Amino acid sequence: MKCPLNCWTSLGTTISNWLRSCVVEELRQLRWYARSCLLSLWYLIIHAQQLNEFLSAPAAGPSSVAYDTQLSGSTFDGAKERVARQLEENAARPLFSGTAVLAPEVLPNVFTSTSFAHGNVLSQFGNRYLLPLGTTRVHHEEFEEVTIPPATVVQPRSTERPILVNELDLLAKGCFPGYTSLNRIQSVVYPTAYGTNENMLVCAPTGAGKTDVAMLTILRVIKQHCPRIQSIGDIKSSLNRHAFKIIYVAPMKALASEIVRKFKKRLAWLGVEVRELTGDMQLTKAEIADTQVIVTTPEKWDVVTRKPTGEGELVSSLKLLIIDEVHLLNEERGAVIETIVARTQRHVESSQSVIRIVGLSATLPNYIDVADFLCVSRYKGLFYFDSSFRPIPLEQHFLAIKGKAGSAQSRKNMDHVTYQKVSELVEQGHQVMVFVHARKETVKAAMTLKEMAQMEGTLDDFSCMDHPQFDIFRRSISESRNKEMRSLFDSGFGIHHAGMLRSDRNLMERMFEARALKVLCCTATLAWGVNLPAHAAITGTQVYDSGKGAFVDLSVLDVLQVFGRAGRPGLETSGEGYLCTTEDKLAHYLEAILSQNPIESQFRGGIVDALNAEISLGTVGSTRDAVQWLGYTYLFVRMKKNPFIYGLDHGALAEDPHLGAKRQELITLAARKLVEANMAIFDVSTGSLTITDLGRIAAKYYVRHASILIFNQKFRPRMSEADVLSMLSMSTEFDQVQVRESEVKELQALMEILPCEVQGGTDTSQGKVNILLQAHISRHAMDDFALVSDMAYCAQNGGRIVRALLEIALSRKWAGSAAVLVGLSKSIEKRLWPFDHPLKQLGLKAETLYNIERWANDWEISDLASLGAAELGQLVHLNEIQGKAILQAAKQFPTLQLDYSLSPLAWDVLKITLTATRGFEWSSKLHGSGETFWIWVEDQSGVNILQLAQTTFRQDVATVNVEFFVSIPPQAQPEAVTVRAISDHWIDAQDETEIPLRDVKMPKRSDYLRPLLDVPFLPLSTTRQPQLQRTFSSRVKYFNGIQTQVFWSLFHTRMNALICAPTGSGKSTVAQLLCCHQLLNASKDSAILVITPGRGVTSEWASDLQRSCRDLSMSLQIVDSPERVLLPIHGKTIRIVNSSLLLRALYSRKPQDSVTLFSTVIFENLERLDSNYELAISLLRSTTQFCHTRFIALCSSLTDPEDLASWLNIDLSALHNFLPRDREQSIHTHTQTFTIPHSAALFKSMAKPAYAACNTSGSGPAIIFVPSRNQCKAIALDLITQCALQNIASKGFLPEDIPDEVLEVYLVHLTDRTLVDIISSGVGFFHAGLSRGDCKLMLQLYNQGIIRVLIVPRDSCWSLPVRAPVVVVMGTQYVHIGQGGSGRQVRNYELTELVRMQSRAVLHGQEGHFFLFCQAESKETILRFLHDGLPLESELLKTDALRRWYLDGRTQGIINSRQQGADALGFTFLARRAHSNPVYYENSERAANIFLSRLVDTLEEGTVKPTPAESSQTTTSSV
Repeated sequence: MKCPLNCWTSLGTTISNWLRSCVVEELRQLRWYARSCLLSLWYLIIHAQQLNEFLSAPAAGPSSVAYDTQLSGSTFDGAKERVARQLEENAARPLFSGTAVLAPEVLPNVFTSTSFAHGNVLSQFGNRYLLPLGTTRVHHEEFEEVTIPPATVVQPRSTERPILVNELDLLAKGCFPGYTSLNRIQSVVYPTAYGTNENMLVCAPTGAGKTDVAMLTILRVIKQHCPRIQSIGDIKSSLNRHAFKIIYVAPMKALASEIVRKFKKRLAWLGVEVRELTGDMQLTKAEIADTQVIVTTPEKWDVVTRKPTGEGELVSSLKLLIIDEVHLLNEERGAVIETIVARTQRHVESSQSVIRIVGLSATLPNYIDVADFLCVSRYKGLFYFDSSFRPIPLEQHFLAIKGKAGSAQSRKNMDHVTYQKVSELVEQGHQVMVFVHARKETVKAAMTLKEMAQMEGTLDDFSCMDHPQFDIFRRSISESRNKEMRSLFDSGFGIHHAGMLRSDRNLMERMFEARALKVLCCTATLAWGVNLPAHAAITGTQVYDSGKGAFVDLSVLDVLQVFGRAGRPGLETSGEGYLCTTEDKLAHYLEAILSQNPIESQFRGGIVDALNAEISLGTVGSTRDAVQWLGYTYLFVRMKKNPFIYGLDHGALAEDPHLGAKRQELITLAARKLVEANMAIFDVSTGSLTITDLGRIAAKYYVRHASILIFNQKFRPRMSEADVLSMLSMSTEFDQVQVRESEVKELQALMEILPCEVQGGTDTSQGKVNILLQAHISRHAMDDFALVSDMAYCAQNGGRIVRALLEIALSRKWAGSAAVLVGLSKSIEKRLWPFDHPLKQLGLKAETLYNIERWANDWEISDLASLGAAELGQLVHLNEIQGKAILQAAKQFPTLQLDYSLSPLAWDVLKITLTATRGFEWSSKLHGSGETFWIWVEDQSGVNILQLAQTTFRQDVATVNVEFFVSIPPQAQPEAVTVRAISDHWIDAQDETEIPLRDVKMPKRSDYLRPLLDVPFLPLSTTRQPQLQRTFSSRVKYFNGIQTQVFWSLFHTRMNALICAPTGSGKSTVAQLLCCHQLLNASKDSAILVITPGRGVTSEWASDLQRSCRDLSMSLQIVDSPERVLLPIHGKTIRIVNSSLLLRALYSRKPQDSVTLFSTVIFENLERLDSNYELAISLLRSTTQFCHTRFIALCSSLTDPEDLASWLNIDLSALHNFLPRDREQSIHTHTQTFTIPHSAALFKSMAKPAYAACNTSGSGPAIIFVPSRNQCKAIALDLITQCALQNIASKGFLPEDIPDEVLEVYLVHLTDRTLVDIISSGVGFFHAGLSRGDCKLMLQLYNQGIIRVLIVPRDSCWSLPVRAPVVVVMGTQYVHIGQGGSGRQVRNYELTELVRMQSRAVLHGQEGHFFLFCQAESKETILRFLHDGLPLESELLKTDALRRWYLDGRTQGIINSRQQGADALGFTFLARRAHSNPVYYENSERAANIFLSRLVDTLEEGTVKPTPAESSQTTTSSV
């Protein structure tokens, strides 16, 4: 028996085919019948198995009697009734309904002429069932033609009305010149676009006016920043142009240029600047600051927003992001759009800012998904207009050319069909645009059409000789040098492509617009860049893609743009678009152009690199962050809507509606790939993700992780140019570049004349890339147009990847490879080899360059610059004028003069101070705003970089000082090191100098360290003074280990003493105890002098001793003028003075002023021994040399304290030098290095680790030190942003238990109201730029726990009176600005400053954490001195203080001879260190007396006796 299932299936197929062939009227009549039949069919198919079993059951027998009996009764009748009833119920149901499908959502702003978008019906997979009604399909011998009629116009709704321009306000009216009203689409969206800040998605056909919709949203932003719009003058004067930025993302550079031209013209009257920012059009920092509307491409905006600073700072002022052609999501580039939208949405949430997103798109089926992705309200911001809203109805013709794709027959048919359609349209009096996809093809296509017209005898139909302006245009075209253009014009044909002269292109556009041409053969750039419509547009679908290295199908975006040129608004009522493709591509283009396939996400292919970019940017720090970030992508939206395509089933979606597990899986897989490439560190246990140098560099330069994997295998410390080119050619960015058989001959010819060996030859993709890169540098011309495109692609991407490789080499400290890569990077940019003459870069004439290479090729640039113009002209056999040009070029060629000085800081650390002096004349035209040089110190072998710096010379910066710290192991002291300076921009602009180290004498290693003994702590009662115990009992009950160990020397002897101990070890406390102890045991009129290096330390001593002195009836005097330093003593006195005031007092000391009135002198913080401090102590020692004044010196731990002790006459038994780790309190030092140069980008990258460091102590406070007060606010905002990214409460760092009312009580007293929001987030500042009241309030809030993060600039570290369990140092470099604001140079922090910052983490009874963020080159040096003690050298020779002091002494008669001068210098610390560390002070004689004699001779050269007035001025200057 035949299976009923097969029968019913066959019947259903027959009915379905019959229904498809019916006309519309027949479908309406048979609707009920078809519904019943199909649903009955559906029911029977479901129950086919049971029916089959029933019908195929065996005949009744003994074993089936019971069954037959039961079936033959009422049961069988009941079954028939149930089947009949079910059939009736099914027939009553609608045709397209299902119990699991909800009714379609009715949206207010969806305008379509059918119940389905575009009249098509979609399956759940997006496949079409029906083409639009009225579609015809005709078969011809050479082609098949499918004609899609224009869509039925949607009737206006009752609520619609056109918006007249006269009704607009003054601002909007001025930007729509020549308009009488907005069109229908613009009128519908106007209230939302101009009246609200709603995110929007506008889906409308090409040419429907979406650009004007974008203009309305731009005007909305301008209106919000323009408080007065009553008059044009009000608008211009009140518009705050620096408060907002608008980004327009266009899919192509050509369209970006067109948008810039349109917007620039319409916004010019407002003074709003519109500029293009693409790969071809870069903007300076000043131009970005002055631009309000920036038009860019998706890839460029992705690159920009990956940068935390510079161009990346645009995001901070971004108010509107417009994404044009958002349906690109369906293409490979769509991953970039997902990336930038997700990044923007994350920024909006983290910064709580408002950025409006507007998406513009062609009509697409799943517009609701795209709206959800853009965070658009379906009821307020979503607008959908079907193809019927096109201003000129478009009839679309899809021509499927017969023949095998790419065959000769197919090409022949294509040419014939194209001519046939062009001829028919021209015969009807229409103009036609024929779009081809290569520049050469424009001429070829036009000539082919012309020849076919001649053969058919229809050439006269194309002629435009009867045009009234024909003769005028003919004269104009006769002036062109383009012979093809001239020859085609007479026949009515024109050509247009980007390779033509601008004047020729303009002429073609004018003639076509004036209808003086019938046919224009052009490339797609015309469709994107110029609004030049025609009645019909014809295009093929094969285009060469240099990115893929092959001919590919024309993108849907390009087809829509070409079809958008069909129809002349205002002149015609319809347009025609023709798409010529092959038979196998017909279905693809029908579905794509008619929007019958839902657009899917392409993000999975780029998720690894996108994740790396987010980790590098700091927005993702863990898998939790990454999963949340993935929720902002279009991939997430489509995974929920169409899970099957993305590897999910409906069961998984039901169990996990938010797809957390799937997102976690995708992120984990991507993270592991990053780890495999060494681009990130992934802690599986905690989920943390940390960027590495490789990952940061890859994100910065847009390098794929697959390429990084290759570089990890091939990159070596030493590589030649050929090696680098071979490795570069293997990059996956060039995978699309394929070798074609037609190119092999030309590639082989090129390979024979290239300078570097090509590995792989012409048979591989890598070999082809290598050849094209070398050909680009060598400036070889290509014959094959595909090779020209490939070469441009290779050069563009090769230059970027070489820069990435350079940074990788520098991060790995590979000197050899870095030098080669710097040169290769410049070669690709300049298209010159390193062996080419460097003057080729300066724009000299070809004749001049030829003669230079012929007659002066061996001359150095410096030698040419030393000659005169006439001599140069004679040298190169030219005249003096050309010699002058050569001379100017030689003088402007960047060169540096390198000088150095050596300064040993310890027995194994050498500081090299390099002085680089500009040796060229500055030209703003050539050198721009600055010239950047890489400067590094490399080892003797030239393999490893020991230290690295990047410095920039500017017009006002002639000299730059760079400090390098090099480790010199005594057992293997190198013979020499080399300093190399290489220009980052100019080929052959490099200088180097070798520094011999063989004869450099390093200071001896000091082994004098006092070990910390394990002895019982002494109680305070050991002082045996009850008064002292009562006074200090609140501060000290037991001495700590260091205090106990120095107690005997201080309290039971009169010896001078030196205590070198770590900061926070209590040495100042024990010194204060000693002051009070001695005064209690002293006579009535006794005094102790405390000398400090600055006001901050003075204030600390005063604060500590104020109460104690009052309780002990002692006088505490803070000296604020030099006249009060040596006043007579009355009673027991502690007098505190800073070193500068003491020096002035000793300068102006009168004979009756006695220094012997102080029984003890305490020197505080001797690690800060500057010129004034040293001179003050030297004079004090000189005046007290015959007195019994006791010296107590306090200092941080030193590497060599012996000379300091000797200088102060301290016996070694009273010298106590402890290691930094001997402090009682525990401090954990954490370091993190960065390779980013000192810049705002560096501090952006530090924000996330700084935030993590602040949370180390839980809810405890933190102090963050930054280079300058100007950076305080920016870093505070970055930290608050990190709080928001981590989903911390909106209060930021502010404790949750602090009520707003309590905070407001304090904030009302704040003078600087701009700090209110920052303080409200628990972040405060402390620096000299704040008023005294605000500083006091900050400290009060900090002490009360309201401010949890205190940001302090470097120069305020000495005056900061508070501590914290967490101290973060964000960078160890700062910018020093010379006098008058010129001479900006990057300098390193002083080591004493870092020690002071570290001391702020010392807390009694609590662990401290010290986080040091520094450059990778500085880490070892800084940690070495923080762990082993500081170096201490004299600074008298670094400043002018010594010379001024000597001149003052000679002027006042204190120094009357050279011998007296040498004797006076003998009291300085310099005299001792010049002998111990002779190289540091350039003491070649190594004998102190000879060194001092020569120093006196040098000082005597400046002893011109000044006038009394000058003498007074000099004294003041010395102060």
